[in-house]
Amino acid sequence: MRSALLQSSGHPGHVEANLKVLDEAAGRAAAAGARLLVTSELFLTGYAIGDDLGRLAEPADGEVADAVAETAARHGLAVAYGYPERAGDTVYNSVQLVAPDGTRLANYRKTHLYGCFERDHFTPGDRPVVQAELDGLTVGLMICYDVEFPENVRAHALAGTDLLLVPTAQLHPFQFVAESVVPVRAFENQMYIAYVNRVGPEGDFEFVGLSTLAGPDGIARARAGRGEELLLADVDPLFLAASREDNPYLLDRRPGLYGSLA
Repeated sequence: MRSALLQSSGHPGHVEANLKVLDEAAGRAAAAGARLLVTSELFLTGYAIGDDLGRLAEPADGEVADAVAETAARHGLAVAYGYPERAGDTVYNSVQLVAPDGTRLANYRKTHLYGCFERDHFTPGDRPVVQAELDGLTVGLMICYDVEFPENVRAHALAGTDLLLVPTAQLHPFQFVAESVVPVRAFENQMYIAYVNRVGPEGDFEFVGLSTLAGPDGIARARAGRGEELLLADVDPLFLAASREDNPYLLDRRPGLYGSLA
């Protein structure tokens, strides 16, 4: 399955402008044969926009979700997008996956909030594994800091995730996460991981780019630089099956020894 990773910070604070960026990227991705487009964390609103995160937050089935679904259906590809989700009086840092026909497939709320900024604006989610089926693959959802916890990714591996989508807002000077941690997570859990970052300065933050699609062999299938970019790479289920047969980490586990981890 060809996947497109939209490395972009869009236009922080301007949802309509970001919907236009998403639509343009979806058109380019579909023309290149992609069946999936993944954005960065909080792409639809921007990340460092303070209290506007709460003001711009919408339900998972709100007007903005409808606009994304229309984009997905018009271009015939799935879209995973980061956004602030409002549920009553609560706001979550979320990612939603929409099918190529516009159907909402899955919605995930970030479980590990990073730093005071996120904890001041969001409530953590409580479902570590959220999945959906897409083109014969089991696709899992996660956001940024979540992937830095090995238990989180291992839970997805045990649940059968083939491709883990990780919209992110990775900051300087932690680029080693994109360069090293993500490929290692893909290898030790025998899955593909699409890690999609923001770029450049935004408020008090500086995002490092370096988005990647890492394979189960720990090798990046594609790697972005530090600027705006639409990255294309393929997820190969046959290679994944062969890699899992050659690297039986999950079969060789001894869970009885790991009780202290919980």
